[in-house]
Amino acid sequence: MAHAVRTGEIDGHRSVTLVSPAGVEATFAPGVGMIGCSLRADGEELLGQRHGLAGYARTGSTMGIPLLHPWANRLSGLSYEAGGVAVTIDPSAAPVRLDGNGLPIHGLLAAAPWWEDVRTEAGDAAVLSARLDFGARPELLAAFPFPHVIALEARLDGRALTITTTIEPTGDRAVPVAFGFHPYLQIPGAPRAAWELTLPVRTHAVLDGRGIPAGADEPAGPLSGPLGDRTFDDLYPALDAPAVFAFAAAGRRVEVRFGPGFPVAQLYAPPGEPFLACEPMT
Repeated sequence: MAHAVRTGEIDGHRSVTLVSPAGVEATFAPGVGMIGCSLRADGEELLGQRHGLAGYARTGSTMGIPLLHPWANRLSGLSYEAGGVAVTIDPSAAPVRLDGNGLPIHGLLAAAPWWEDVRTEAGDAAVLSARLDFGARPELLAAFPFPHVIALEARLDGRALTITTTIEPTGDRAVPVAFGFHPYLQIPGAPRAAWELTLPVRTHAVLDGRGIPAGADEPAGPLSGPLGDRTFDDLYPALDAPAVFAFAAAGRRVEVRFGPGFPVAQLYAPPGEPFLACEPMT
């Protein structure tokens, strides 16, 4: 049997599902930030749904596999300098989300409806690609004045889903690269405490009370083993190579492999929530 692609609708939004004959289905919503909103293996959901696609579209509350662009996690304030360019963000002029401390978080493309040139193909693998012309949106350039096109390709081949990101400058400025992803993963049929973790991290960044790096790193220590009642909201700036994060339980093993260009990880596992996010960051 060959791979296949099918279209549908989730919470009123167009969806594209990549289907593998190996029993894996990966679903994306191009018009809602090109988010990966479902990843099923043998009929079981592996992505944390939180408030669902409708919640993400309405408020930007993350779920599934969202893209965090043009920056992942937090900026330290509403002003920054990158590539020799000083920027002040006006929250009334840009689609920026602020965290509880008033810091810009997770970039500018949460649930963005501007993805276009959506293409699919199926054969030896199932592929979905789309692009967003960041430089054509004044509201985006108001907070990140570096014109570019960003393209995503999702490729499902057997039981492996690979997401490839390409950034192409479209102006005369180099484009700072600071994006990442926030995959919420879960193992159905097993309590969170029983998940056996493999965490290929070497150093841990010391953070201030706002979640911003304080300028020092420390040894991460041995972290692999049962998740138990541990919680994470931690940054790891040095990883083993290759960096393969994994957790296993109930006869299932889920892996997140960081490809080239993703040397940093954020781990997020808040108390009482049935998911673990191993976040690849550039």
